[in-house]
Amino acid sequence: MAKYKYVTEFELRAGVKMLFPYLSNPGEMQEWLADQVNISNDKVYEFVWEDDQRKAKIATKRTNSHIKYIFIQDGEEDDDDPSYLEFKINFNEMTQSSFLKVIDYSDMDDEEELEDLWVHLVGKLKETVGG
Repeated sequence: MAKYKYVTEFELRAGVKMLFPYLSNPGEMQEWLADQVNISNDKVYEFVWEDDQRKAKIATKRTNSHIKYIFIQDGEEDDDDPSYLEFKINFNEMTQSSFLKVIDYSDMDDEEELEDLWVHLVGKLKETVGG
């Protein structure tokens, strides 16, 4: 099945130093992104949504700027076209706002459903960070 790349951006009234932990730390990600987020000793993240469980590793990370999670299948990292979730933050000095770009590359190809999902999730994030 072909993958679909969904890209969207949201404005949040929060600084990057306040926002970044919510994109990178399991405890903070649990507050808005997933029902449960765990990290193992070998730095494998486990995301749990209701009955769905996915494992991922950080592919790239630049503190207070961006982070990219690559999802792994059954402990295998050799997938030729892995699903991933990437967050990029840009800060606008003039408006004192952060802009969160979400890149969701997965098997899910219903753009309307993806939009509803991310509006809902980032809405929870905004409530959490007060932005």
